[in-house]
Amino acid sequence: MADIKTKAERSENMSRIRGKNTRPEIMVRTYLTKHGIRYRCNVKSLPGKPDIAIKKYKLAIKVNGCFWHGHEGCKDFRIPKSNVEFWTNKLRGDIDRDRSSHSALEQLGYTIFTIWECDIKSGNLSEIDKAIGFISRFKLSSTQAAENQ
Repeated sequence: MADIKTKAERSENMSRIRGKNTRPEIMVRTYLTKHGIRYRCNVKSLPGKPDIAIKKYKLAIKVNGCFWHGHEGCKDFRIPKSNVEFWTNKLRGDIDRDRSSHSALEQLGYTIFTIWECDIKSGNLSEIDKAIGFISRFKLSSTQAAENQ
C-alpha cells in the first residue's frame, strides 16, 4: 500500500515523535512524585538508559510505547502496511535491544518494571503501584534493620 502522505508530510509527522519525555513518561513521573518518590530520568550509566531509575533501590522503570516496543496483543501495535520490511526489521531490533538491556539490568541486580502506554491510557496503574510497593517494602526493611542495631 502506498503512503497517503507526501515525503515532506511524513517527515514532519515523524519529527514530532519524541524519544524521551513523552506524555506517558511524564504521567508516570508525576504519579511517582505525588507518592513522594525521587528518581532519575534516562540514566546514561545504566544499560538501555531506563526512563526512570532509582539506584538506591536498584529499581528501573521502563515506560514503553506500544508501537515502538512491540507490545504483543495490544491494539496499538501493528506493523504499518507500507514499507513492511523496514518496519519489521526496525521493530524486531527495538524488541531485541529491550531484551538485551533488560538482561543487563538484571545482571546488575536491578528489578525492572515495564509500564505500557496502553495501560496508562486506560488508567491501569498496577505496574506503577507494584513499583511503589517494592520501594515501600525496601524502605520498611531498611528501617527495621536500623532499629534492630
